[in-house]
Amino acid sequence: MDIAWLRDFEALVAQKNFSRAAEERNVSQPAFSRRIRSLEEEFGVKLINRQTLPLSLTPAGEVFLAQSRIMLRTYEETLERCQIIDAAGENVIRFATSQSLYMTHFKTHIAPLVERGGLEIDLNSTGWAADQFVSALQQRYCDVILTYWHPSMDALAPLGLGNCDFITLTEDSFLPVSKNGANGPLHTLKSDNKKPISLLSYGTVSALRSVVEYALRQQIDGPKMLVVNQSALAISVKAMIMEGFGLGWLPQELCKTELADGRMKVVGGKEYAHHLEIRLYRDKENTKPTLNRLWRDMQALSHKSTD
Repeated sequence: MDIAWLRDFEALVAQKNFSRAAEERNVSQPAFSRRIRSLEEEFGVKLINRQTLPLSLTPAGEVFLAQSRIMLRTYEETLERCQIIDAAGENVIRFATSQSLYMTHFKTHIAPLVERGGLEIDLNSTGWAADQFVSALQQRYCDVILTYWHPSMDALAPLGLGNCDFITLTEDSFLPVSKNGANGPLHTLKSDNKKPISLLSYGTVSALRSVVEYALRQQIDGPKMLVVNQSALAISVKAMIMEGFGLGWLPQELCKTELADGRMKVVGGKEYAHHLEIRLYRDKENTKPTLNRLWRDMQALSHKSTD
């Protein structure tokens, strides 16, 4: 598929007329019509209802319009990122991490080293699925990934089998928490509750979902849970907890302020808490000098934190 076809489609939607859209796109009308038809053939559906005046979209066309805008935005963002990296040179270190880790451990552990060392970082704080982080590293889309790690995270297993190095930068606690009310937490893990406990969990794309499921499997006689919402991001789970919709598991660093000021409360004992490692992964064969320098600094920081 030619990316120009998406721009043609957007022009036709805006103009609702083949002639005016062709003029906007600076091509002849026959050529423009052929490109729109090629787009429809590519997807095997009719996108434009040609029987109406002005032209309208078919139901499939309505869906495609929303998705085409996402595709164009992704294309433009990718193009911009590639141009920035190319202009900056080969020494830029490309990081990928989740939003929650960017807001916590990246800022506290890595950002100061980057600043002191004068390193150039291209940071991609993303909502990728766990396996996308793995493939991004394997395909050299990024040089380093910063990720949570727990033995239950099967999606990250290929990194252990592959040609990767890792550093355990630090640890975090994964805790069941609830919004705190005037009379205590709004939701608890007491097994004598008559009604199922409302659980705010993670979607299938999140590596943290497997840790929640692991935590619950360890408690055979634990309370009945009802999943009322699933989110891909820990930030979103936190927001739902703060709205009082249920309890959920969060990395302690992500909610330490709310725990300290009493807006949140840990609602399970030690048996419900689990340790998360904060790991950096890189491809062993990536010989970028700036990456090697950062890796040595990260190893020194890791050793210092465990002494």
